[in-house]
Amino acid sequence: LNLFVRFNRMKKTMKTKSFETENIHGKIGIEQNRCTTALAGHRAAILFNRNLQEVMMLTLYEPKYEDLWFRQMMLADEDTMSYNHAWGGTIPWPEDKWSGWYDYWIACHEDKRYYRYLKKDDQFVGEIAYHYDAEIQHEIANVLIYSKYRKKGYGSEALALLCSIAKNNGISVLYDDIAIDNPAITLFLKHGFVEEYRTGEKIILKKEL
Repeated sequence: LNLFVRFNRMKKTMKTKSFETENIHGKIGIEQNRCTTALAGHRAAILFNRNLQEVMMLTLYEPKYEDLWFRQMMLADEDTMSYNHAWGGTIPWPEDKWSGWYDYWIACHEDKRYYRYLKKDDQFVGEIAYHYDAEIQHEIANVLIYSKYRKKGYGSEALALLCSIAKNNGISVLYDDIAIDNPAITLFLKHGFVEEYRTGEKIILKKEL
């Protein structure tokens, strides 16, 4: 009888130890899963930041007076200014006009105007700007990519940057007027602009930021 009792006690002890072992293994497994999940999250964050850096191709640059040759070159380039054909295409911009323009847009913007060059690998590729229009009493957007740098995704990123900057500067609504046959309309619609109205020559687009 004593042997039988001792045998049952041993079985219970073994079951208890087996349960404890399984419980420990279970806890270890949970901790391993937590570590794996945390590590995966960390790796995902690193990958996201890396991809974000790859996606963000452009940097903003406040031009100095001596950098205005690039804007002069863009305004004189027929392909770059093709969007402006309804209003005359290229725009002459001689150096004797630079000083007044620079004071108005850069030196004394009065928080009513914003202007920056877009750079890629130390090369100027375009410009972004907005200014307050007294007639419509809202800010008008401007995105211009030099023709040789188009079809690289710069226009889309530039417009996203402009909208973000305008919002951070307290602007609640951005407008733009685009020639009715300008394919850039699709880009603006993609970025949340909607048609406000149109005329025979242009479409007025609007985005609430």
